[in-house]
Amino acid sequence: MATTEGMTALDPAHLSVLRIRAAIMAALLVAAVGALEMIGVAGTPLPVGAATLAAFSVAAAAALLMPRRRYRSWSYRMDEDELHISSGVWTRTRTVVPFGRVQHIDVVQGPLQRRFGVASLVLHTAGTRSAAVLLPGLAADDAARMRDHIRGRIREDLM
Repeated sequence: MATTEGMTALDPAHLSVLRIRAAIMAALLVAAVGALEMIGVAGTPLPVGAATLAAFSVAAAAALLMPRRRYRSWSYRMDEDELHISSGVWTRTRTVVPFGRVQHIDVVQGPLQRRFGVASLVLHTAGTRSAAVLLPGLAADDAARMRDHIRGRIREDLM
């Protein structure tokens, strides 16, 4: 895993998950526009297939470009008592989660994540603002290790 300014990049397998999700969304968008165009909802003087072709062009460009940008926008660093997360393609967000504020932790894997061996770590914190902090794209073993480390720190704070 590459690091930048002490931050760690997500697992490279997460990029495959992002690409597949983007391709699915692109296909759904093109299918919806195509279906609307076929039943004549568009009601425009455009030639048949023009809206579908435009949707395909936009969806393909987004599916090819956005997954890498999204992947590269995430990084994290786990210190002894807190987790630092940096994310955001357009608006950069830097989140610091003190372990003393964590109430419970989930390691989540959807079907695509399981296929590629990655998971998301979800930290549920006290309070209402940003009460669930998500860190996607971790190797499944790393997510479990991080969960166990954070749980151990929480137990130490309680004693």
